[in-house]
Amino acid sequence: METNLYHYRAYVTEVYDGDTCTVNIDLGLHVWQMDEKIRLARIDAPELRGEERPQGLVSRDFLRDLILDKNIILETIKDKKGKYGRYLGEIWIEDESGQFYNVNDRMVADGYAEPYA
Repeated sequence: METNLYHYRAYVTEVYDGDTCTVNIDLGLHVWQMDEKIRLARIDAPELRGEERPQGLVSRDFLRDLILDKNIILETIKDKKGKYGRYLGEIWIEDESGQFYNVNDRMVADGYAEPYA
């Protein structure tokens, strides 16, 4: 796991698939980075095309239920982009009891994604 992460408050505006979303990031001092695509770090979800489509839709919908239109904590890996030009990130969200959990880990634990190096 990367050790040099930045932490931000963010709001999820779109979920493309089970490991990609779009967020508005609060950079502080009333400065926002809008419509930033984030690739969830360390995981790989089924694709929305080809043979994996049925599983890809289920994975996407699960992630949507977890984070779409919600405030999150986003950890981005400093100056590192994935092969598709998206920032890599860890997403944290608060549950009903007020505890934060890692969405990336939840996707794997619940069978909607696999670990990815």
